Amino acid sequence: MRGRQVLMETLRAHGVDRIFGNPGTTESPLLDSLADYPGIEYIVHLHEGVAAGAANFYAQASGRTAFVNLHVAPGLGNALGMIYGALKNGSPMVVTAGQQDTRARLRDPVLGHDLVAMAAPVTKWSVQAERADELAPILRRAFKIANDGPPGPVFVGLPIDVMEQETAIGPQGPGALWRAGPPDPAGLAAIAQLALGASKPVLVAGDDIARAGPAAQAALVSLVERLGAEVWFEGLRGRNAFPTAHAAWRGTLGFDAPGVARNLAGADFVLLLGGPFFEEVWYAAGSPLPPGAKVAQIEEGAPRLAYNFALDAGVRGGLAASLAALDAAVAAGQSGTARAAAADRMASLAARRAADAETQRERVKKAWTRSPTSMARALAEVRRGTPSNAIVVDETITANLDLFRSFDFADGGDYFSGRGGGIGQGLAGALGVAVARPDRPVLCVSGDGSAMYSIQALWTAAHHGLAIVFVILANREYRVLKHNIDAYRQRFEIKSNQPYAHMDLAGPALGFVELAAGMGVAGTRVSDPDKLAPALAAAFASGKPHLIEVEIEGKR
Repeated sequence: MRGRQVLMETLRAHGVDRIFGNPGTTESPLLDSLADYPGIEYIVHLHEGVAAGAANFYAQASGRTAFVNLHVAPGLGNALGMIYGALKNGSPMVVTAGQQDTRARLRDPVLGHDLVAMAAPVTKWSVQAERADELAPILRRAFKIANDGPPGPVFVGLPIDVMEQETAIGPQGPGALWRAGPPDPAGLAAIAQLALGASKPVLVAGDDIARAGPAAQAALVSLVERLGAEVWFEGLRGRNAFPTAHAAWRGTLGFDAPGVARNLAGADFVLLLGGPFFEEVWYAAGSPLPPGAKVAQIEEGAPRLAYNFALDAGVRGGLAASLAALDAAVAAGQSGTARAAAADRMASLAARRAADAETQRERVKKAWTRSPTSMARALAEVRRGTPSNAIVVDETITANLDLFRSFDFADGGDYFSGRGGGIGQGLAGALGVAVARPDRPVLCVSGDGSAMYSIQALWTAAHHGLAIVFVILANREYRVLKHNIDAYRQRFEIKSNQPYAHMDLAGPALGFVELAAGMGVAGTRVSDPDKLAPALAAAFASGKPHLIEVEIEGKR
């Protein structure tokens, strides 16, 4: 058996039926083998970064390990930013790249470089197969490490000569692995006691709850209602772990320690669930946790437990089982007085939620007739034109608050976004979501600056017939950078009236409809907000990829 056959048979043994890739010469052994494996589809991308970005979101949306094949050193370099995003997202991925013939490595061949060293900083494990006998055990280990908690990408270099060597060591499947162990009862009892003693409990729900599935989310809802607790998401998140229409959901946390502390102000018990906690954009002194608050954490993987914060109680265990057991422990220990207090808290949260909704209605009404279209109006119209069962892939950045005020996300599979802060993940990620979930419409909403980082994704959508509706919010600027330079000047006490240098996307203006047409995707440009919802409805009804460019207001 040749090395390339070991690779393909290993993919089949691990249930891989798609390869996200960009073809190149050193990948010839894999590409030439595809005809013998009709059950494995190759998703073609025009840039390695788009391939890795699509695989990241595919892993999230499918719950499976994504497999990526890149092209040697420059190709791996093109993909590193998106692999970093996958690491932050906790996406299980096996990333491979063809490598030059090992017999030529001392000749410094064209495209040659140390791929293992390149990939190591953004992966959980980075290795190169040096002989065909190593391929089967390396690949088996790669799939295992990618899925160990917290999951993430690994890298395997595949030299072209190794892929053509003969070996007697055949492919190895994953076996049956049960990773989510039961929580320690004593630890859960300790957390339950802290929760029962709280007058203002707050829960921060991380992405891992959504990854754990509907049972974990249902247990979280039950626990929240039993405690009368507020629920917050991190500012940067890839999933929604709690229904956003629920009265207890308060929104997203700030991007520095004081901002998070303001969001959590008054809490006397904070429970951190399934996440890294917290990714800050700006340094500011102080703790993000309220003074005097008791802090507990539940994680599926040991590396995150008590990593950033000292805990009053911490438990490692499967999130679904842990949350269900914690809910039962709270129910067993909750007095009638405590139940009444929790019900009062839930009523207060419901009243606050109703007031917030009214504030948003007034905000949209006030901005309704602005020209160019306000972000609030644009997102309201996008919601009106989008099917109720659509999955939203989000890279709105500065329009994110309006997106969440316009859409309700009931389930962890309704929404996908990128972590880590790197832009360009939206358009690429939408490809992976559409491949994983062909049964549901997919809406991708992106700013114009972010879209240009992975605009080649449009060609892949057309080539593979992925019926994604791409909405590009075109304000002709890097609006988030303008906000950030304001924050920078304020934080470092810089007195400046200088303009925003190099942050406008004009001269020439970008033409997204024309760019889409050049890649085989139909497009519509909308400047009249009254026409936005009908344009979306028509785009979804077409059953084909479609881009809608929406002219919106810039920074005021």
